Amino acid sequence: MYFIFLLISFMASVAGAICGIGGGVIIKPVLDATGLMGVSSISFLSGCTVLSMSVISVFKSMKRGNTSVNIKIATPLAVGAAIGGILGKALFQYAYDIFPDENKVGAVQAMVLVLITLGTLIYTINVSKIKTHKLENSYLCIIIGLLLGLLSAFLGIGGGPINIILLSYFFTMDTKQAAINSLYIIMFSQFASLISTMIHRTIPDFEPPVLILMVSAGITGAMVGQKINKKYTAKDVDKLFMGLMMIIVFINIYNVIKFLL
Repeated sequence: MYFIFLLISFMASVAGAICGIGGGVIIKPVLDATGLMGVSSISFLSGCTVLSMSVISVFKSMKRGNTSVNIKIATPLAVGAAIGGILGKALFQYAYDIFPDENKVGAVQAMVLVLITLGTLIYTINVSKIKTHKLENSYLCIIIGLLLGLLSAFLGIGGGPINIILLSYFFTMDTKQAAINSLYIIMFSQFASLISTMIHRTIPDFEPPVLILMVSAGITGAMVGQKINKKYTAKDVDKLFMGLMMIIVFINIYNVIKFLL
């Protein structure tokens, strides 16, 4: 069992660091499909893994003088995402309290992920035909960031494809540029979500060795992914991103059926 958690977290973090999707959008549905652990535990572990890989990715990117992080835009987005992360975690806990069977919560998460990943795939395929914008208003950035943080914390995915699409549409970033800005935003939203969980003492049950393995895999995967990202062009990242979205759509459809039966 431990090897499965380690492998999934590492591979997802490598892909997440390359595409800027955080890895959670892969970790969460894949682990849900295995049925090795409860929905709430997987959401928490996924969030911790994504936080570790985003911190390493952003740190290494800035350390080597990468100026791709647009501080003027990404910082208010990150502030909004941090607030949204707290609200999203509260929303998840509310849903968890309403449904005595956590499989129902898992089904809701999977259904939302199907819609998000499918919409992301359609957008990416048609991105050349879509008129994008260059927003600079800090207040609008905070509102958009809040939406990103809320969804990512509720779904336990870090933000992933939602970040990439909104960064592309509202700020005219290509996939590679959006990737590092996305990870910067994810870092803030997941940190806020984790702090909120600890303050409210809603940490679910899990085996500590699993958390250690997943976080270690997230850090290692982020380092490997960053090296690969430097060699990839924006078109290469687009292709990988679309391929992952297609796979994730099918996995989440399977999860919807699995949780409802």
